[in-house]
Amino acid sequence: MITKEFKIEGMTCNHCVMAVKKELSKLNVSSFEVGIGFAKVNFDETKVSQTEIENAISDSGYKVQK
Repeated sequence: MITKEFKIEGMTCNHCVMAVKKELSKLNVSSFEVGIGFAKVNFDETKVSQTEIENAISDSGYKVQK
């Protein structure tokens, strides 16, 4: 189990936070915390990959900073 924080571009309000939460909730992650400009995700690498998490954030309309 690992915890990783993703920096997210373009988030400005609670609607943004809810959009990212909605997409992350579709994944098999242990837990997550989302705020304006970031998502901290606790996940098992054997169940979900970092790329899948980044894609979920992108699917919500925002860009992960590399």
